[in-house]
Amino acid sequence: MTTFAPDSLALNRKLPLWYQVSQSLRASILGRSPEAPLRLPTEDALAAHYGVSVLTMRQALKELETEGLISRHRRRGTFIEPSAQRGAPVRLLGSVDAIVAQQSGMRTELLEHGPTPVPSELAEFFPDLAEVTGFRRLRSDEKTGEPTNHACNYVRPDVAAAIDPADLQRWPMTKVLRDVVGVRIGRITDTVEARLADPETARLLEIPLLSPILHYTGVSYDEEGRAIDVARIHYRGDRFSFTVTLDA
Repeated sequence: MTTFAPDSLALNRKLPLWYQVSQSLRASILGRSPEAPLRLPTEDALAAHYGVSVLTMRQALKELETEGLISRHRRRGTFIEPSAQRGAPVRLLGSVDAIVAQQSGMRTELLEHGPTPVPSELAEFFPDLAEVTGFRRLRSDEKTGEPTNHACNYVRPDVAAAIDPADLQRWPMTKVLRDVVGVRIGRITDTVEARLADPETARLLEIPLLSPILHYTGVSYDEEGRAIDVARIHYRGDRFSFTVTLDA
């Protein structure tokens, strides 16, 4: 039987290996194509793929099993759960792969894209630019079709020129920038705050006006410290929670 092929991962030795592997595999699972196989490679094969020990791989798989994304069967193997829930908490856990995993696994509609003036509240991130390229997307639950979040990305024009808009209907912006365009992301800063839905957000997310939402701002910097992408995402307050995990 053909097995599912996860994405590759560049390990960061400053973070727990099992956590990085679990987040990378989680992103691969949630971002898979509908025709992708459900059976995962063996523990040994996955450990070799990620360059970690079998014990580390086992711990990563246990995390995904607890989350309900996979099921493990003695002698049969490990399988992706086709009905796994996609409405995950907003998690800020310290790695680029965590951001990719958070953004993956939802049906995405690209509403519009093109040149736009730098919003005044984002001018500090693009001090050398008067204009950026904006991408506006609506994400929905794959199973119910219910809108879950509305994302706006503001990307440096020289970087945006290499983005195929079709890729953004399959993968998160962070993954496209890193794995398709080839941007070497140095760091991402995240801010989450509670807000009330404005008329446009309420319309897109199909919620009452002034309903509570989670407003996320993520700024991706390259290795030279330039802001490459500023993401502003409105999450439905009744579908997401905010979680921070600190490892001692």
